[in-house]
Amino acid sequence: MNEKERSVLEYTQTVLDLIDARQITPADATWITNETVEAFREHINPGFLEYRKATNSHAAQAVVEWSDAGPNSYRDVTGREYIDCLGGFGIFNVGHRHPKVVKAVMDQLRRQPLHSQDLLDPLRAMLAKTLAMLTPDGLEFAFFCNSGTEAVEGALKLARSFDPAKQTIVAATKGFHGKSYGSLSASAKAEFRRPFGPMLPNIEHVPFNDLLALRDMMTSCRAVGEDVGAVLLEPIQGEGGVNIPSDDYLPGVRDLCNEFGALLILDEVQTGMGRTGTMFACEHYGVAPDLMCLAKAFGGGVMPAGAVVGRRDIFARLFDNPFLHTSTFGGNPLACAAALATINVLIEEQLPQRAAILGERMLAGIKRGTAPHPGLVVDARGKGLLMALEFHDNETGFEFGKRMLDRGVLVSGTLVNARTIRIEPPLTIAEEQADYVCQAIAESLNEMSRPERVEGRAKSMPSGV
Repeated sequence: MNEKERSVLEYTQTVLDLIDARQITPADATWITNETVEAFREHINPGFLEYRKATNSHAAQAVVEWSDAGPNSYRDVTGREYIDCLGGFGIFNVGHRHPKVVKAVMDQLRRQPLHSQDLLDPLRAMLAKTLAMLTPDGLEFAFFCNSGTEAVEGALKLARSFDPAKQTIVAATKGFHGKSYGSLSASAKAEFRRPFGPMLPNIEHVPFNDLLALRDMMTSCRAVGEDVGAVLLEPIQGEGGVNIPSDDYLPGVRDLCNEFGALLILDEVQTGMGRTGTMFACEHYGVAPDLMCLAKAFGGGVMPAGAVVGRRDIFARLFDNPFLHTSTFGGNPLACAAALATINVLIEEQLPQRAAILGERMLAGIKRGTAPHPGLVVDARGKGLLMALEFHDNETGFEFGKRMLDRGVLVSGTLVNARTIRIEPPLTIAEEQADYVCQAIAESLNEMSRPERVEGRAKSMPSGV
C-alpha cells in the first residue's frame, strides 16, 4: 500500500464510520460541515456555494443535511429539522424512506442487487405489465432507465425511428426536459444551451398553451417538407414555473397531433405519480399520449428509476433488434422493486386523491397569506401538491426562500424562472405541517414587507439560474 492509498483508506474509513454512527457529536457536525464546504469549493463546483441559500462559503457555514426526520422532513448535522416543501424536485411523493419501498429494495438486495444482462429478469417484466395496467389506454410497452433525462432521450429516439420521414420535433418555450444533448435540445432555457454549441437539428419551439402557434408551426414544417413527427410537452410545466395550461390546451394538442400524423410525447417526470391530484397529470384533461416519460418519484425516493411507456406499434421498431436502445442499469432489480412498491403505496394510501384535497387546502392558505402583499407576489398557483409563488424579481424570491428556511421550511426556485418559488411537499405531508407551511409563508411575507427589510436584504440568486 502506497502513501496515497493509505490516505484514501483512512479518509474513506472516517466517512464510513460517520455513516454507520447512530448519532454524531457537535465536533463531528463541525468537521462534516467544514469538509462539505471545502470539498464543494475545491472538488465539485464553487458556484454551488454561492447559489445555496443555506450557505455562507466565506465563513465555512452551511446547512448540511444528514438524515431524514420522518416522512416529510430533513435533519441537518446540528439536529435541526426542516419540513420538506421541495420534495427533491418531485422525488419524494410517497415521503422519505417509506417503509414499504425500503423493505422491497432491501428484500431484493438480499436476493440479488443487479441482473446478469443476459437472463430474463422477472421484476422488469412485472413492472412493465404493471405500467400497462396503470397508464392511459394504449400504452402497452415500457423501456426502463435511470432518470428523466434518459426517459426523454428514449422517447425522442423512439419517435424518430417510428417515421423516419418525419424528423421534426416540436417542444414548448419554458419547457424543461433534461440536460443531455437530446433532452437539452428540447429544453428551452437559453443559459443551459448556449455554452454547448449547436443542439440537435429539427427541434422547434412554440409558446406553451398556444394552440394557434403550434398549428402554425406544424403547418409551416409540412410546407417545407420537414413534417412534425412528435410534439413533446409537460402537461404542467414544472421547472418553467408551475405553468398550468387552459383546460382545452392538451386536448387541442392531441387533436393537432392526430390531424398531422404526429406522436404526442408527454413528459410526466415531475407531474406523474400522483403529484397533481391524479396518477398522471394528463388524466385531468382526458388525454392519452403516444409516449409517456416517467422518473423522479417513480423510484419512491429510494432508487433512481425512469421509464418510457408507449404504444406497441412505436416500440415495434425495436423488436427486430432489441439492442438498438438499451441501458446497463436501467430496469435493474432494485429500481424495479422500488417502483413496484411505490405504485402499490400510491394506490393503497390513495395519495393522488390526498394530493388533490390537501393541495386545494394549501393553495387557499397560501393565497390568504399572499393577498396583502401585491407589491411582492405576482401570483400563487398550483394543481394538487405542485404549487408556486411568483415574485417580481429573483432577489425577492431568493430572500423569501431564506426566510422560509429560517422558519424550518425548505423551498426552492425553478430552473427556468428564478422568480418562481415552488412548494412541492411529499404527498404524505401531515395536515398540521401543511398549515404551518402556510403560516410560515404569511409570516415571511409580512417580515419582508417591513420598512427595515431593505437593510437586511438577502443576497440575490445568480441571474442565470
